[in-house]
Amino acid sequence: MISRFNMALCALAIAISSGAAFAETTAGGIDMGKHDSSAPINVSADQFVGDLNTKVGTYIGNVIIVQGDFKLRADKVSVHEVNGKPSFIDGAGNVLFISTSGNASGDSGVYDLTSKNITLDGKVVLTKEKNVMRGTHLVMNIETGKAQLTAKGAQGGRVQGVFTPPAKGKPASPSQSQTTGKSPSN
Repeated sequence: MISRFNMALCALAIAISSGAAFAETTAGGIDMGKHDSSAPINVSADQFVGDLNTKVGTYIGNVIIVQGDFKLRADKVSVHEVNGKPSFIDGAGNVLFISTSGNASGDSGVYDLTSKNITLDGKVVLTKEKNVMRGTHLVMNIETGKAQLTAKGAQGGRVQGVFTPPAKGKPASPSQSQTTGKSPSN
């Protein structure tokens, strides 16, 4: 069976991968905001299958993982272990991550714990408030906070984005670079 530690790692990995696309970055990487990573992790699924020979634990059917203000939904989530530790985690089918900072979805997602790279593939959609970005392939490193969204195979082969300015009369929040976390005037 998959231990609570491994499931926590799975939930956090996918949470980081999905939410970080719109998270502000700092010098040390991604700012996960006020999320409590020590909060209990609740997992529900229609079925769990653990294979002790291959060291893979898989949650199948309407998988919902909740930790504090993070929520992950997928058709299937698998945790792969090497030498008693999670090596990579993958989600398949309607992968959706919901956080207070935004949402990310894709057809599938993988978190490689060795390289610290998270990949979302398929119809990748990132949303924050009314802002939306679309592509087919997102790769992000959670240590550096650097991400790349591409749209190979999509109609036109180009990343699409729609950004809505704040409504008149509403103060805009200070603008910050997604790569440096600093205001443009810094």
